[in-house]
Amino acid sequence: MSTVTPFLWFDTQAEEAAKLYVSIFPNSKMLALTPMTAVFEVNGQRIIALNGGPMYKFTEAFSLSVSCETQGEIDEYWARLTEHGGEEGRCGWLKDKFGLSWQITPTALSWMLGDPDPVKARRVVAAMLTMKKIDIAQLQQAFEGQR
Repeated sequence: MSTVTPFLWFDTQAEEAAKLYVSIFPNSKMLALTPMTAVFEVNGQRIIALNGGPMYKFTEAFSLSVSCETQGEIDEYWARLTEHGGEEGRCGWLKDKFGLSWQITPTALSWMLGDPDPVKARRVVAAMLTMKKIDIAQLQQAFEGQR
C-alpha cells in the first residue's frame, strides 16, 4: 500500500527541527539522520525534513494539525511550539521558530461545530474568532449560550 509522508523543506535546520518536534510530542522518535535529511516520527506519522537551502519558505498554505483532548495538552503544545521565536496566530494557529504553521485545536471543537443547532455552532465560531490559543472552557460556554 502507498503511504503519504510530509516532506518539509528547511534551509539548514532539518535536524534541529526534527529533534524539537520529537522532544515535544509523545510516541515520537528519530528514524534516520544524514547531512541532508532527518527522518522522524511524530506520534506514528513519518515525516522527512530536508536541508534544501534558502530558496523556499513555509507559508500558511501548509500546516500540521494537532488534535488535543485537554486544555493542558493545548497549553503545552502552544507553549513549546511558540517558544524561542515562534509566533501566535488566530483561532488556534501558530508558527514555530522555523516558520512552520501548526493548528492546535481541541477535539471538542469538531462536535461543537457539527451540532445540529446552527446557533450553537455560530456562537462557538464567534468565540473562537476572538482567540489566539483556543480555550476549551470558553468554547463550551459559548456552545451552551453562557457567553
